[in-house]
Amino acid sequence: MPQAKNQQKVYTKAWVLLGSNATFALKESAKLVRDALGCFSERGLRITSLSRYYSTACFPAGAGPDFINVAAELEVDEPAEVVLQKLHDIEDEFGRERPSRWAQRTLDIDLIAYGDCITPDRETFEHWMNLPLDEQMKQAPDQLILPHPRVQDRGFALIPLSDVAPDWRHPVLGKSIKEMADALSEEAKKEVSPFEMG
Repeated sequence: MPQAKNQQKVYTKAWVLLGSNATFALKESAKLVRDALGCFSERGLRITSLSRYYSTACFPAGAGPDFINVAAELEVDEPAEVVLQKLHDIEDEFGRERPSRWAQRTLDIDLIAYGDCITPDRETFEHWMNLPLDEQMKQAPDQLILPHPRVQDRGFALIPLSDVAPDWRHPVLGKSIKEMADALSEEAKKEVSPFEMG
């Protein structure tokens, strides 16, 4: 039976984290992130909330210049895999290359969460969430894992996300973004500081 023409689209909230450490000039990296955000709407990715810009220490230490990070809340009407492909298309447009894990990058856009979705299943998610750091540095999943399996450990993600989705609850851990951010060590919190565009 054909769908009614006036049938309402179903929208899902999704959260993304943008980062750039293209150069040691943080203003240049911030401009790249701002320009990338300008490309979202033309791809049907509606930004409903945006965090402040943050300067964050490069991870792992010594891997390159510090990052500029920004979190965005989106309202989307497409599956998570389609949203991810659109994010990759924006990365490619800005010259993103992937020479190695955690290499310096012009633009990095991570899909952190898509509603309360756990993808592809809880068992696979928990495998990646519990993977030791030394194994993370050698392995990367070949499929979309949601929520991002390391969001709970990363100040550079949690602090910007606290601006846009403090009350979003992790569907496996049961903790809100704010609770996870508050639980960060003082050292981790100090590595993330607001950046003024000027």
